[in-house]
Amino acid sequence: MSLPPTVFSEPHNTALFMVIVGALIAVSALFSRTFDRLGVPIVLLFLLLGMVGGSEGIGGLEFANHAVAMRLGTIALVLILFDGGLNTTIASIREVFFPATLMATLGVAVTAGLLAVAARGLGLAWPEALLLGAVVSSTDAAAVFAVLRGGSLHLKPRVGRTIEIESCINDPMALVLTMTMIEWMTGSRPLGWRLVLDVPVQLAVGAGVGIGMGRLGVVALLRVRLPTVGLYPALTLAFAFVAFGAATMLHGSGIMAVYAAAVVLGNTPIPYRSGLTRIHDALAWLSQISMFLMFGLLVNPSELLEVAGAGVALAVFLALVARPLAVWPCLRPFGYPAKELFYVSLIGIRGAVPIILATFPALAGVEGAARVFNLVFFIVVASAIFPGAAIRTLTRRLGLDAPTPPAPTAVLEINARIPLHGDLMSFFIDQRTAVSGAPLSEIEFPEGASVVLVVRGDDLIAARGDTVLKPGDHVYLFSRPQDRAWIQLYFGAPEEA
Repeated sequence: MSLPPTVFSEPHNTALFMVIVGALIAVSALFSRTFDRLGVPIVLLFLLLGMVGGSEGIGGLEFANHAVAMRLGTIALVLILFDGGLNTTIASIREVFFPATLMATLGVAVTAGLLAVAARGLGLAWPEALLLGAVVSSTDAAAVFAVLRGGSLHLKPRVGRTIEIESCINDPMALVLTMTMIEWMTGSRPLGWRLVLDVPVQLAVGAGVGIGMGRLGVVALLRVRLPTVGLYPALTLAFAFVAFGAATMLHGSGIMAVYAAAVVLGNTPIPYRSGLTRIHDALAWLSQISMFLMFGLLVNPSELLEVAGAGVALAVFLALVARPLAVWPCLRPFGYPAKELFYVSLIGIRGAVPIILATFPALAGVEGAARVFNLVFFIVVASAIFPGAAIRTLTRRLGLDAPTPPAPTAVLEINARIPLHGDLMSFFIDQRTAVSGAPLSEIEFPEGASVVLVVRGDDLIAARGDTVLKPGDHVYLFSRPQDRAWIQLYFGAPEEA
């Protein structure tokens, strides 16, 4: 893998590169809250800042190496999906598995075909049109996680889970379609019925490898005692990368393998669980920023002007026609009401995966690859602006937002090397909570259960018998697993970490 000589060949250029990239990352982090309040997906900020720092921007960084972009983008995507899997419960997957799988396969194929027809109508040759449809046919897990988990948006569980799970498992279909089109355009493989079998085989192999690596990771984390806590996230990262590579070498979906391995690890009591999830969350956000900044550097704004008209038209067609026509037949049989179907139809955010896939034609020397890449980039940006920028308003108008309590000003957690026989849970007290207004001495706790700490605004309150639980309090409570049902009967559902 060769690095761009204009950036790394001299120490001065390397230092300048580090300064510019550091400044871009800092600006991305500092203005992320502002973009979130404006309702604009944060990934758009990363892309735009990358363009500003590029060869035609004020940064002047020259970066045109598609091979490096593809490899670094894939690494970043692995980190993002691994974090997403760690925070996904098996129960949520079971709830939406079949509708999400149908959208990730049939829905992606329908989207690709409809967009190809639209692109052909705008003057692209059939090979380019079909390639473009394949590349942008899937939604993007990185962009979806950034919007649904990174900001102030809180969707009703089934809707949010459907969108998230779909974005995590629809990439194999887009990858198969893209590689098939490239092989057909380069004359190395004719179109045929094998395409129908490739997707389920890739998903099955990827899921099998991922589950196996996840279980192996659990065994390793529980039985191997590492000399320092800092090596535990290094070990989990190792299993993530091995899962991706092994599944890919076995002609399966590496993306599915990473996600499945993370789900297994995230739903098992593993050492230092809280600390690990926070480290992987930080790595995922750093990957988000770095990946989209890099893709922004890869684009020349002057070249985008040539495809602006077609890009806008295709982005609008994708959002208002292709995506809804693909989603409604897939979800309607599962009892989704009209407003949820409408919402899922519009929330089809494109991001890193389409851009990564768009580098494949350039690496294969496909005719028209540059034009396809620019169109893909334009569609990704347009999908972040519309409907991305309308997500929060649309969520409130349709009544799909789920009320969530405010986050506590202090977080209490326990990190242990071995699984403990007990749970430390956090509960938000509101007026409807059974124990609201009650002193702790009057609450009959099960043996072995006790309130540990009360967080009230900016104050930490020691849990004593005369401490009265008030609406707005965040209560940290320790109990045994067998008493969890009793605890939730009085305190409600625990807060998410």
